[in-house]
Amino acid sequence: MSGEQNFLDVTIMGREYRVACTPEERDALLAAVDLVDGKMREIAQRTKSTIAERVAVMAALNIAHEHLSSARAETGAFEAVDTSDAKRRIEDMGTRLDVVLAPQQQLDL
Repeated sequence: MSGEQNFLDVTIMGREYRVACTPEERDALLAAVDLVDGKMREIAQRTKSTIAERVAVMAALNIAHEHLSSARAETGAFEAVDTSDAKRRIEDMGTRLDVVLAPQQQLDL
């Protein structure tokens, strides 16, 4: 049945997750998993961070920024986008996350 809930086990950065997913949504979900996994691995490698929460937040912010930037480009709403400011704010958030999550990283070692 098309409305019936199914589950799909996926792996993102070596961690397994069970996600509710209908058969019709399976391909789109797998594409999203690939996108998130790739972005998280890229950020983890670039920042040398092993804190999954920090990497996940930074990946989410980057994906959201890319999505919003492309949506604005399609609608022609460029005047509201200052990407340098957004990038600076994302980097500031990353720095704050490092400070807050540093004690957790020591526990993970």
